[in-house]
Amino acid sequence: MEIRNKQLGIGTISLALCLAGILFSISFRYVCIGDYLVEGIGLNSWSNGDSGIHYTIFYSLIFFIPSFLIGLKYKENYGSKVGRNLSAIIGLLILISLLGVVV
Repeated sequence: MEIRNKQLGIGTISLALCLAGILFSISFRYVCIGDYLVEGIGLNSWSNGDSGIHYTIFYSLIFFIPSFLIGLKYKENYGSKVGRNLSAIIGLLILISLLGVVV
């Protein structure tokens, strides 16, 4: 088994986008960073004011989908596999939760 040193490159952006998506979608002490950013550009973060469907989690797909695609294309770069796999798992969980809301 050969251990290969991977280099930083475009695929590394996959990991960075995945981490940005995670930070965008989680809450710290009842404060969601994504809510502030979304409301700052004029979009709603909740369907009914401060309750209902939390739209920010779906907006985070803007980070997870490109992260997955970049990680898929640039497999030879450092962090691309981790970014791709995490983005795939989290993206699928978000899409499954979306199906739960629709159905």
